[in-house]
Amino acid sequence: MTGLNRPARLNRALLALSGLLLLAAGGFVCATHTGRLTVLEPHAPLVPGTGTPPTWVLYATAATATLVGLLALRWLAAQFARRPKSRTWRLERDPDRGRTELAARTATEPFAGEVASYDGVRSARATLTGTRWNPLLVLVVAVEEGGDTGAVRARLDAEGLPRLRRALDLDALPVTVEFRFAAVGPETRVR
Repeated sequence: MTGLNRPARLNRALLALSGLLLLAAGGFVCATHTGRLTVLEPHAPLVPGTGTPPTWVLYATAATATLVGLLALRWLAAQFARRPKSRTWRLERDPDRGRTELAARTATEPFAGEVASYDGVRSARATLTGTRWNPLLVLVVAVEEGGDTGAVRARLDAEGLPRLRRALDLDALPVTVEFRFAAVGPETRVR
């Protein structure tokens, strides 16, 4: 699939902006220190006086630093978000009579191929997670620009998902569908 998702664009934009700000600050400090920029005197104190600032300034600085640190940790944690893990299902009802295993990919690859063949769909990726008794299907569908997500969802509900439920012998299969609009430029997500 071509294009990049919006969180990745936001990450790159924020990192580029931070880098530019740090470069500008570093350039300002170097230019001031060498005397090329005379906005500040090179040997003058940075702040007037030697007294301690008011207590509220210290609390505001600590609160701001804590907030920035928590936001940085949240961003870092988001970088490690991964797709749900696919499992191998054990299908036997009586273990004494033998064991039957099904790799979740064995069921989802044909299903994803079927969804990718729908009108207006560029590609599809399906991941079956959980156990046989508590399954979850995560489906990411890349739709052509201007594609009808309603028609794709209706066809999924009418044909694809019931067929997959029958193939897996499940009464219910919770599903999460994420539509991505595949365009020449960056893609847009719709949930």
